[in-house]
Amino acid sequence: MHEKTFIPFHVPSIGEEEIREVEATLRSGWLTTGPRTAQFEKDFAAYAGAPYAVAVNSATAGLHLALAALGVSEGDEVVTTPLTFCSTVTTILHVGARPVLADIDEDGNIDPREIEKAITRKTRAIVPVHLAGLPCDMRAIWELARRHGLFVIEDAAHAAGARYEGRMIGNASEGAPASDAVVFSFYATKNMTTGEGGMITTPHESLASRMRMLSLHGMSRDAWNRYTERGSWYYEVIAQGFKYNLTDIQSALGIHQLRKLESFIEKRARYAAMYNELFDGLEQLELPPESPRSRHAWHLYVPRLNLETLDIDRQQFIEELRLRGIGTSVHFIPIPLHPFFARMSLDAQSCRRALALFERIVSLPLYPAMSEEQVRFVASNVREILETAQAPVHAMLTEAGSRS
Repeated sequence: MHEKTFIPFHVPSIGEEEIREVEATLRSGWLTTGPRTAQFEKDFAAYAGAPYAVAVNSATAGLHLALAALGVSEGDEVVTTPLTFCSTVTTILHVGARPVLADIDEDGNIDPREIEKAITRKTRAIVPVHLAGLPCDMRAIWELARRHGLFVIEDAAHAAGARYEGRMIGNASEGAPASDAVVFSFYATKNMTTGEGGMITTPHESLASRMRMLSLHGMSRDAWNRYTERGSWYYEVIAQGFKYNLTDIQSALGIHQLRKLESFIEKRARYAAMYNELFDGLEQLELPPESPRSRHAWHLYVPRLNLETLDIDRQQFIEELRLRGIGTSVHFIPIPLHPFFARMSLDAQSCRRALALFERIVSLPLYPAMSEEQVRFVASNVREILETAQAPVHAMLTEAGSRS
């Protein structure tokens, strides 16, 4: 590749279909929540296999909305993971509840055994996060929730299109276990995007109705329904609500992004497999975890540095990649390390595995707009940097082992 070419961490895949749909929306005169949002909700529910879907303006809004609609409030506790974006925890605070952190398992997802240790008589809900697009051990989590009478709200911000035991994340097949709500993100970097936006799926009609009402100021009828029914001027505020609705402009993007989601995931999976093959035998790097019972959505490709074999740390590795024209990121800084949450005296000792893993993880570019050439360029530079940075002591041990 040309030496001045820079491969950013992410580039969205927006096609002419999305552009034409947005233009048609602008020309229609209906810009806020309306017919395209209704269609997007219907299409997403069908894709996920859920009876109900509620479009919102962010996954953060969706998590807050689900917690509020389920009645989680002051004095309650909600168990979640320390290895997540801050919004997973701040939405628990928004409803007045106390976040409780349960440590991760080897795959980076919340460990059901740690969840069980964290449950008290005050616990009302569990919020598992499907890190990088790899589903959590939901069967174990559903069993815990059933035994203790708890709600389950999945933070599926990374997991649109992921499957667990053959079912889509967000699926609510009749007779099969399901979470009370599953929240997806359509932020600009996600597997499909509406710029900003999100979706909540649920198997419960009453919960869907309450979330929809709360998402628009607690009004008894939204603008679209009032526009299409008699007495369009009349509404009642029946609860303290929020302003969390998704606009038709955003939904115009989402309708076509959803139609491309399967092809996006196929390409992400193919590029992840390319990385795995190109990193084969590189002992300085541990490949991202997978599970035979799940389809990884591959929102992120997050290998782990074997720091004991290196004479550089993660930050030096990231900087060296930047100098070579490769963007990266880190997902995530564990919750107890942020000053705001540290002041809350969250138990960092209960998150030792998350804190240890954090030092080793780095997210490499992975998105459909990449080319195979770019994937190979990233991989070759990662390999070159890590092989050059092999710690001298480890190099001698490796050489001695090869001679014996």
